[in-house]
Amino acid sequence: MSSPASVTHPKLQLSSNDVRQCLRIAFGGTLGFVVCKLMDWNYGTFFAVNPMLLLGLVPVLNAHVVRQFIAGILFVSVSVLLVQGLFGDKPGLMTLLVVLQFGFLFRCMTQGVYFLFGATTLVGLSMQLHFASYPAPLTHVGDIVMSNLVAGIFTLLVTFLMYTLFPDTSARAARQMPAKPLSNQRHEVILATTVATLSFLVFQSFDLIDSLSAQVASVLVLFPLNWHGAGKAGWNRAIGTLVGCNVGLAIQLLLYSHSNILLFVTLAMWISIMLFARHHMFEGGQSGAGFGAMTTMGILFGQYLTPQSDLVYSALYRFSSVAISVVCTLIAVYLMHQLLNRFAATRLQLS
Repeated sequence: MSSPASVTHPKLQLSSNDVRQCLRIAFGGTLGFVVCKLMDWNYGTFFAVNPMLLLGLVPVLNAHVVRQFIAGILFVSVSVLLVQGLFGDKPGLMTLLVVLQFGFLFRCMTQGVYFLFGATTLVGLSMQLHFASYPAPLTHVGDIVMSNLVAGIFTLLVTFLMYTLFPDTSARAARQMPAKPLSNQRHEVILATTVATLSFLVFQSFDLIDSLSAQVASVLVLFPLNWHGAGKAGWNRAIGTLVGCNVGLAIQLLLYSHSNILLFVTLAMWISIMLFARHHMFEGGQSGAGFGAMTTMGILFGQYLTPQSDLVYSALYRFSSVAISVVCTLIAVYLMHQLLNRFAATRLQLS
């Protein structure tokens, strides 16, 4: 699997394999949403978004992918249970441990072969450290860890089911990531780790428990691992969030008083995810606007759509907070890029 920073050209039409992947994403994400609502599980985002992450970013399922995903689930669970549980009340030590974890995960991403492990673990870890930092009764660390483990097992089962129902019609060519100079690797790891840690500190310093999309956006923008890719990633994330929020609002208005009927919501969600997945495929399967819109829908429907609430406030707040988060993250990325380029050992070399 390659990094989203790799250069791709827009597709003119979808192949049969692309159509199958669209079906896997749409049915997998919708199935996660339906099951978590029927079972009334907490943290519906884990169940709705995790299948989209795995099915959307990984075009081929193999043992290497499964091992990375399982390792990521275990890494996040142990970190939240031990690191947050034991040191959450010690800001200095907690920050140091977060820096070490982020640095390790971004190092895995810049290596290429373990990009999936680093990427999925970063998203899960950032989300769950964000949730776990709030005291009971707002959140419970044990509940978060258990939800993460159940969501991980559920995601793997859904993924295997989707590949069984919608297998590829032909073999896919393996994606290769070119080797990077050591200075580029240092540049990417230091830049991404520093900015991700700043994001962590900001969300720990303010009461932003409802800003999950903004917090995740600040991490996803870093996936290209450098300034040149982060600008495009930030723009795509903002556009995807705007489209996802508007579609969520449109569904809310269309269903009106029937938004508490699971069948209607499920059908609307499947159609929207299928359309976003199609755009995701036209973007080459990278973390672009289509992927951003899909995950936004998963967060909106999975976490905030209940019979007692609606999406209007959540959608409007979500886009405004994401826009601010993306702008602030890009400013920090640019400043770190300029600083690191002053030194030969950490200078980014453009091919």
